[in-house]
Amino acid sequence: MVMAAGIGKRMRPLTATRPKPLVEVAGRALLDHVFDRLRAAGVERAVVNVHYLADALEAHLRHRVRGIEVIVSDERERLMETGGGLVKARALLGDEPFLVVNSDNFWLDGPTDAIRQLAARWDGATMDALMLMVPCARAHNHGGQGDFHLAPDGRVTGRRKPGRVAPFVYTGVQIMAPSLIRDWPEGPFSTNLFWNRAIETGRAYGFVHQGLWSEVNVPGAIARTEALLADV
Repeated sequence: MVMAAGIGKRMRPLTATRPKPLVEVAGRALLDHVFDRLRAAGVERAVVNVHYLADALEAHLRHRVRGIEVIVSDERERLMETGGGLVKARALLGDEPFLVVNSDNFWLDGPTDAIRQLAARWDGATMDALMLMVPCARAHNHGGQGDFHLAPDGRVTGRRKPGRVAPFVYTGVQIMAPSLIRDWPEGPFSTNLFWNRAIETGRAYGFVHQGLWSEVNVPGAIARTEALLADV
């Protein structure tokens, strides 16, 4: 599933006339970069949720995406946030573990394909969520205090105290078990609800990304990300 429904308020004024996934980095839309990574990993089918300027996003998907079957999860009537978006698309995602990718992050693979590495690491007997993470020191354009701690066995825990720094940042790429999407509240809500459930049962794991990663959530991050690419 590609998460592409957000309004992109922090990316204004660029998002005044286009949805955030169509903002360009290095001459191509963020969404196109995501589909490059999906194709490279052998993904054949993707559910994409839409809300803000949905017609433009759907037109782009029809005319620019090749080699992957695209199914739209329509959130025009109400933006459901990340967790609610998964619930809205649940019937389209099937009954096998599925990949979830945010469309507002940019990454390049390291020595091996990151999505294929996640798939190889996945163990449904012990995991409900497997998140691709990057150390704070390599989380380019990320201004937060980190998201998670990572134990030697790969288990994930949240930030331990308010205001304290957590050493790893979630990259916006993960594998989830369909069984984790249950007992949800009405209306929009964050994926944190599902992550917290997996953490509490010891079934949330992380895997460290070895390549480049950059958050692209404000206009200034575009030039900074392009500068990183120039050095690759």
